[in-house]
Amino acid sequence: MPIEIEKKYRLTGRQRSQLLRKLKAIGATRESEEFEENTLYSGKGVDARSAVLRLRRVGDRATLTYKMRFPSTSAIKRQLEEETEVSDAKALDLILRALGYKAALVYEKRRLTWTIDETEIVIDELPFGQFMEIEGSEAAIIKVEQKLGAAGFEAELETYPALTRVHGKANGDVIEARFARSSGRSTRRASGNEKTD
Repeated sequence: MPIEIEKKYRLTGRQRSQLLRKLKAIGATRESEEFEENTLYSGKGVDARSAVLRLRRVGDRATLTYKMRFPSTSAIKRQLEEETEVSDAKALDLILRALGYKAALVYEKRRLTWTIDETEIVIDELPFGQFMEIEGSEAAIIKVEQKLGAAGFEAELETYPALTRVHGKANGDVIEARFARSSGRSTRRASGNEKTD
């Protein structure tokens, strides 16, 4: 499995605005702006403390990802990651359920993505805060962090699933972190039994 290396930062509104200006100034290429719905499944073989099985929906596209994080106290995290595009998210959800997995967490995210110097930089907005992630080699992460003036920003050591467990709201057996405009969606919708917007 490929190893993903990244550092995550918790942002204030002012830091986010500063980063958006700085990304342009350092010549980063803006790649995309997306809204995501992420459903994480629990079941045999998935230890929620270190691994996730995630179905991510972005518009009409979907991706199934398995990640397993290596234990570390460093702000730069490493994890095994394997993912594949899925042509039918609803069918995959039904397959996972038939195999004994069930939706455990759902979180929504608004993501802006840039690339520069062999790194990917994302600025994420979730219902519980704003974040930046820099993904690349450790040396490239540190280099881009310095270019962005982000060395003093607060590192976020927790994953989005862990933060969802803390800040999300229970909806039946599922913990959800959704934006206000979509808070009326049902757990059935989150699990893929209906089409997403």
